[in-house]
Parts: sequence; C-alpha cells; structure tokens
Amino acid sequence: MKRQDPKGYVLRVFGRIEGPYAFVYFDHGQQKLWFARDYLGRRSLVTKWVADTNSLLISSVADGTETDSEHAKWTELPAQSIYCLDLAGSCSLASLAVSESTAPFTQYSWRYESDIERPTDASKDNPSAASQLVLPFGQVTPALLDNSPPPPSTNASIVGLDGFPELAQWQPYIDGLERVLTESIRTRIESIPLTHGTDTDPKAPRVGILFSGGVDCIAIAALLTKILPRGEAIELFNVAFENPRQTRTAGTSNAAYDVPDRRTGRQGWLELRGLDPMREWRFVEIDVPYTQVVEHRAHIRNLLTPSDTVMDMSIGMALWFASKGAGLLVARKSDTDNTAVSRHPYEGAARVLLLGMGADEQLGGYSRHRGAWDRGGWTQLGTEIRLDVQRIATRNLGRDDRIVSDNGKESRYPFLAAEVVGFLSQTPLDRKMNMHYPRGMGEKLLLRLLAFQLGLTAACTLAKRAIQFGARTAKMESGQTKGQDTL
Repeated sequence: MKRQDPKGYVLRVFGRIEGPYAFVYFDHGQQKLWFARDYLGRRSLVTKWVADTNSLLISSVADGTETDSEHAKWTELPAQSIYCLDLAGSCSLASLAVSESTAPFTQYSWRYESDIERPTDASKDNPSAASQLVLPFGQVTPALLDNSPPPPSTNASIVGLDGFPELAQWQPYIDGLERVLTESIRTRIESIPLTHGTDTDPKAPRVGILFSGGVDCIAIAALLTKILPRGEAIELFNVAFENPRQTRTAGTSNAAYDVPDRRTGRQGWLELRGLDPMREWRFVEIDVPYTQVVEHRAHIRNLLTPSDTVMDMSIGMALWFASKGAGLLVARKSDTDNTAVSRHPYEGAARVLLLGMGADEQLGGYSRHRGAWDRGGWTQLGTEIRLDVQRIATRNLGRDDRIVSDNGKESRYPFLAAEVVGFLSQTPLDRKMNMHYPRGMGEKLLLRLLAFQLGLTAACTLAKRAIQFGARTAKMESGQTKGQDTL
C-alpha cells in the first residue's frame, strides 16, 4: 500500500492518530519531507525560512537568543494541516521569505466531515481519495434545547447549586460529560509506566495536576481518584509569586504568597481530602520570590519564542515554575483545624501533568463569552464559542508544551480528547452554559453541575480567574503594561 500510494499512506497513518503529536518524517524513496502538529496543536513545532542560505529549519523549540532578520523569523507551524515538501524537484526556499503562499510544499488540510466532498465514481478507484484528513469531531452546534430564561428566583445571587431547578433536564448531559471525561483521563494515565519509587519515597506518584482549585482542575482530580489505584499518591502543584508591585501597595511582604490561587488551592485540597480521605493528596505550594523571576526570565522568554507578548510571559512564567514542581509539601497537623499545617521541602516526582486547557473555550468560561451574551444573546454567544473552538489549534498550546517539557514533564489535556470535544460540540449550547445565571455559575455550568454531582460543593461555584492574576505573575513591575504588548 505504501508503494502504491505513498502520499495516501502517510495521510491515513496520521489521520488515525487521536492524541497529541509533532513530527518530521523524511521519505527517502520519494524525496519528500513531511511535517505537522496534531490537529489541535497540543505539541510544539516551529519553523524558520532562511532565504540567505536557502534553508528550512524545523524544531520543537526555537533559539530565541538569535537576532532574526525581518524575513527570517521563527513561526509556530499552523496545526490545521499536514505539510509535504518535495525535495526531488527544483526546490527554492527563497520565495518563502516573501510569502508562504508561493512555497514549494503541498498542504493537506484537516476538514470537518460535513465539509468533505463526496467521492465521484471516477475518484472511487483512486487510493488518495480516501486519504482526506477528517476531524474526529464535528462543528459546534448552535442549537438550543430550551430558550426560556430560568425561574426568577434563580436570578438572585446564588451561593451553591443545591436545589438547582433544572437538574432533570441537565442530567443526561452531566452524565455524558462524566463518561467521556473519565475515559479521557483513563486513556491519558494508563500509558504511564508504573514506578517502584525510591528509598526516600517508595510511593513516588506517576501523575500530577497543575492545581489552582478552580472547577477545571478539581473536576479532573475528582475523576482521577476514581481511576488511579488506591495506593498511588496524586500531586497537586499550586504556584504563587511574590509580586513587588502588589507588595508595595499592601505595604507589607508578610502575605506575599497569599494570592487568590493559593487560597482556592488550599480550599480545593481540603475538599478533595474530604471527598476521598483514603487517597494521599500531595498539595505542593510553590512559592516564587521575585529574585527567581529575575534569574529565570531570560530563559523562559527564550522558550516562549515565537510567542512574545507580556501575557505570554505572565502565563509562561506561572506554567514553568508550577511544572518544575519544586516547593513545599503541605501536611495538616490536626484533623479538626484546617489552618494548622506544616510545610517541608519537596520535589515533584510525577512526569505526566494533567492540565485543564480547553474547558473555557468549549464551555463559555472566558469573560468575552459573557460579553458576547450581553451584546447579542444566544446567537452572539454561539458564534463566539464556535470561533473559540475552531481557534484552539492556533492559540497557545504549542507555547505551553515548550514551557512544560523544558522541565522534563509532559502535559496532557483531558478536555481536548477527541471524544470530549465531539461530545461538547454536539451538546446544545444552553446545556453547556447559561448566562441568565450570575458570574461564577452561568459560565461552564455543565462542568459546575458535574463537579457538584461529584461532591465538590465549594469549588463548583468559583468564578473563572486567569492564571496570571490568580498566581500574580501579571504586572509585577508596572501597572501600565497591557497583555498584548510585545516584550
């Protein structure tokens, strides 16, 4: 089959892979160079076209210390296609410095099944006709199950989901999300090799979670504890930064690490302990003094390349220190006093980290989603959600992969499994979110109801908070900088 149709063979192989990947494959016999990232862009691959030397550079990380010329800059390889460069013909890469549209490569794009042209009788005998790249999920449906607002009593300030008036109508979707998310987590941990521990830590964990205590990560933790063997510990990494601007404003440094994510993280850790007291939950507080920020800033900026905004740095900084896993392990001194804790130095053992990326885009977790609702109701909100899901592949997962993998860890994203994306894409819009409800409830309502069903009664109503504000990596020196400003 490979000899008869080498192009179709390559496309069929990668068309069947559901998980994250980035690859460069040289077919010597055909003199073709294939390269791509998975269709959601979960792994990093960057390219640089150099006209002066007529060369193409492809790498998982860029050299951010180089001085790039105007026409030779590192760029994130778009994830919506698989690329093939024909090296057998007269291949001049110089044109790529001007416009990629004139590049000597062929681009095979991923498509939704609804966009695929039906094969004609003439094409049925062509093996390549079956090699079109079809996404394993459909487009986000704009359909609504019930356009009526909730009862008036629910429009007031709501502190919990107990007695939620529409639970019966939501139950099939809550159960469906629990099913696909559980299977996604199971798939992402079952391949992690069993460890035999060390002399100092015979129960060294295999898996950890970047943990702010928010509904995304705590739902992952609550489902993970149902799957992981009882004797294994789970690491929860919670990061907080000394922010000199915040310290100056407060006039004291005594509570430098008492940031919003630290408070919700501890609350979530205690809630998980109550949910599954037989599990060893290792809550690791990673306190980052400003001196370490200064020390590692240049290295992190190098990893970010080609991402280069102030927001990229704020998020990258938080992810780098959190995934490093070096902090203080927290233990309760008393079963009756939650504030009495001890802390001792700890180095994270897990090499696989579960992250909650993808939940906000699919379930309406960003403030811009409520803004879309305010502007145009369900219609505008549905359009915004569809665009956000389509743009997942072009956003920041490549950047995050470069940051996390620098610490020898691998990031895995349960909310971005094909089955989860497929389930949420076909779920009616008003069974994923409902902005009739106040902030901290209407966004990601389906996930909040699942968290409530799992017993997470405190975390299920926490409002969305971006990591750069929750961990306080944003605006460290000046309050005048904006997230989109370049570094």
